[in-house]
Amino acid sequence: MAPALPSLPPEPYGGVMETTMPLTIMPVPGAGAEDVLVGPDGRVWTGTVDGAVIAVTPDGRQSERVVETGGRPLGLEWLPDGRLLVCDASRGLLAVDVDGSRAIEELVTEVDGSPMVFTNNAAVAADGTIWFSDSSRQWGVEVWKSDLIEHTRSGRLLRRAVDGTVTTVLDGLAFANGVALLPDESAVLVAETALRRIRRVELSGGLPVAGHVVGSEGSDVEPSAEQLFVAGLPGYPDNISRGSDGLIWSAIASPPDPVLNVLQASPQRLRDLALRLPEAIKPTPKRTVRVIAHDATGTLVHDLSADATGWHMATGVREQDGRVWLGSLVEPAIAHFELPR
Repeated sequence: MAPALPSLPPEPYGGVMETTMPLTIMPVPGAGAEDVLVGPDGRVWTGTVDGAVIAVTPDGRQSERVVETGGRPLGLEWLPDGRLLVCDASRGLLAVDVDGSRAIEELVTEVDGSPMVFTNNAAVAADGTIWFSDSSRQWGVEVWKSDLIEHTRSGRLLRRAVDGTVTTVLDGLAFANGVALLPDESAVLVAETALRRIRRVELSGGLPVAGHVVGSEGSDVEPSAEQLFVAGLPGYPDNISRGSDGLIWSAIASPPDPVLNVLQASPQRLRDLALRLPEAIKPTPKRTVRVIAHDATGTLVHDLSADATGWHMATGVREQDGRVWLGSLVEPAIAHFELPR
């Protein structure tokens, strides 16, 4: 077995003192436990690269492969009827009865007549409205780096109404990723990974307020200051979630990559050449563990890191009663740490 790579120290961000947390690692029966979700009974749910949805007891001693989607489960949320909402990268939005029949219902498999390519993350409103992200219309989860390199700006934030109607809320996003609602549901947030920022869409009566920037595939229309929640993040945001503390938590999958920054600003022909490079020399996430949390105004509250020697690349984050749970796109384990008192 190759030796573990050393953990990289984080760069300061936002004037809040960086705190390094001891990390507890809990193996799961499957690789790539990308997101984490805490259930009513305290079990922690995740999805792995082989299509399994797994429930783990809080102490990590027992795990159960509850269902297999046949795709690649990423973001997880609870629906008002008690079913588990699964953002399956290749299949779309799924609702799973995890307590009874284990039946899987397909909620959204295509948008505007085209199959979903990269369903990623979601947030569910109190009335059952689902806000969810489609990271790319050109590249799937297996080749996710290709979308960042080509900088397709083909990501979308979508809305599924309770009657099943699906509408595009934002288009032209640079790798749309994590989705969260503010505590009072006055706005929905979506992480724009490639540009290291989180967009904000004001809501009224559960609907987007007129005037937000919709955009189109490949467009580079810039949002106004009011349409940004936070920008200039210290790395690439992945899943985001609203914690039990009311804060918006963001998993920072990797610090900024200078080579990727150059490629994204380069002519298309240069990006096409970069796409043909061997995987081993394409831009690669650095070995870190970092999460941050903002309040509803976008003010930084927590900036927390952990030693990434034994576990790295946090892509999912969920705060529950002072414990912060983490998922990873690449690790066969979830992890957690306790918030400093």
